[in-house]
Amino acid sequence: MEPLFGAVLALILAVASPAHNNCTCATNKWAVCAQDSPGNCTCRLAGSDHQVDCSTLTSKCFLMKAEMIPLKEKRLWRPPHGLADSDGIYNPDCKDSGVFKARQCNQSSTCWCVNTAGVRRTEKGDRSLSCRELVRTRWIYLEVAHKRRSSAFHVPDVAKALTHLFESRYKLHPKYISAIKYDPPRIQIRLDQNQKPRWDVDIADAAYYFEKDVNNDSVFHSNSKLTVSANGDALAIEKLWIYYVDEKPPELCMRQLAAGISAVVTVVVLTAGIGIAVLLILRWLRTKKYKKFDSKEMGEIKAPSLE
Repeated sequence: MEPLFGAVLALILAVASPAHNNCTCATNKWAVCAQDSPGNCTCRLAGSDHQVDCSTLTSKCFLMKAEMIPLKEKRLWRPPHGLADSDGIYNPDCKDSGVFKARQCNQSSTCWCVNTAGVRRTEKGDRSLSCRELVRTRWIYLEVAHKRRSSAFHVPDVAKALTHLFESRYKLHPKYISAIKYDPPRIQIRLDQNQKPRWDVDIADAAYYFEKDVNNDSVFHSNSKLTVSANGDALAIEKLWIYYVDEKPPELCMRQLAAGISAVVTVVVLTAGIGIAVLLILRWLRTKKYKKFDSKEMGEIKAPSLE
C-alpha cells in the first residue's frame, strides 16, 4: 500500500510542479505570482495589492514603485545592479490605473509636478505646491549608439530591426514609431503618441523597458540580454539618451524665478554703484591734482612782484 501511495504522491508532485513553475509573469520579474486555482495564475506587484496584467507591459509608475521595495519583499527579484542616485528613481504616487499622480513628494515634504512619463517638469517646492493637471508626454526621442564596426548598417535594415523590436518585445504598435534616423554609429528613434487608447502600450512604458534592457537590467522575467539583429548582423547597443517633450512647455516656479531676477538686479545695482564710486574717486583725484597745480602756478607768477 505504501509503495502505491508513494507513486501517487510522486505523480501529483510531478503534475503540480510544472504548473507552479509556469506561474510567473513574463513581462515583470518583480511581480509576485500565485496559483489560486488549477490553471489560474494571479500576479500582483511586489509590496502592493495591484494585480499585474502579464500579457502586456507594466506601467512605469508601478515599476518604479516596485524598485523601491526592500530586497526581502522582492523575494530576491531585485535588479542586479541595484539603484543609483543618478537614474531618477524615486518612490512615486500612482493612481489605481498605474498612471502617475500629477504631484509627487518625497519624505522631506519636497514636492514637484511630473508628466505622464514621471519626469519632473517644475522646480521643487513644499507641500503647498499645486499641480493643476497631469501633462501628457507626447514625444519621446531615443538616441542610441551601437558599437563601432568596419562598415555601417543599411538604413532600411536598422529601421526594420528596431521597429520589430518595439513591436514584438515591448508590444508597441508601429504607428507610434514616427521616425528612425541613422547616422553611424548613432540612431535616433522618435516615438509619437498624442492620444493613447486604453488597450495600447504607453510610449513612456516602452521607453522605460527599453532603457532597462540597454542597461542590462531587464524587467522581463527571463532577464534575457537585449539582442537586436539587422539583416543577420548583431546591432550591439551600448549607449542611450532619452528626451521627453510634453504637450505643454515646462512650468517654472515663480518664487525661484523671482529669486533669480532679484539676484540679477542686485548684481547689476552693485556693479553700477561700484562703477559710479570709481568715477567719483577718479574725478575727485583729478580735481585735487588740478587745484594743486593751479596753486603752484599762481605762486610762481606772483613771486617776482614781491621784490
